[in-house]
Amino acid sequence: MDSISKQDIITGLRKLGIEAGMELEVHSSLKSFGYVEGGAVTVIEAIKETVGCNGSIFMPSLRLGPRLPLSEEDKRLGITLKIKILSPDAEHSGMGLIADTFRQMPDVLTGDGIFRVSAWGRNADKVSSGFQYLIDNGGKALLLGVDIYRLTSMHYVEDLLPQKIRDIFKPSEEVNKIYPPEQWFIETGEPPVKAWYTIQRMAFEKGVIKEGRIGKCNCMFFDIWDVVGLYQQELKNNPYKLYGIEE
Repeated sequence: MDSISKQDIITGLRKLGIEAGMELEVHSSLKSFGYVEGGAVTVIEAIKETVGCNGSIFMPSLRLGPRLPLSEEDKRLGITLKIKILSPDAEHSGMGLIADTFRQMPDVLTGDGIFRVSAWGRNADKVSSGFQYLIDNGGKALLLGVDIYRLTSMHYVEDLLPQKIRDIFKPSEEVNKIYPPEQWFIETGEPPVKAWYTIQRMAFEKGVIKEGRIGKCNCMFFDIWDVVGLYQQELKNNPYKLYGIEE
């Protein structure tokens, strides 16, 4: 398709199984579609029309900028991820144009803090609970042109992560002096295995993820708990194996 219209998106969403009244956690990449008539606003309006006024849409509005390139000194310090923490009113973030546009719409509510969420629809007032509300109430996930590593609700069960795994990502005191935690989001080190891709593969094998395509955009749609629950189970039973490290 040379261009994507709002109706094209609505048709694609309905083929995926999205219905009126559903409550969605949405993560997205606008450029994955190709050319969309009307841009990010068109995608948002299409999702709103598909779930209707009795549905709800939740998107990430984390106060985090885009991933920044690492200097040689960063690499020497073991830094693997460097992101600037933004002011609450920053227009653009690392969440993508669709999420940034959604957050700034007048009928959308946004929570507080760095790891905040924005919401629209029947239960938008549950925004202070973030994606936990959707986890607890049968919410669905819609990934548009992105994979499981954008599924923020996965973090909501990571209280089960053993300290040994947490320490892989934890910056040293030296790093924190250079990049103060109140200004920067920093990770150091990488486990041998990207654990969330293992969960995504398991979910596909169980048949709980439905795939589709809208324009050039690869889409995934599923019950949030069907996937996040798999992660919780593996964190309880096989956390070290999941991350590919020795106990």
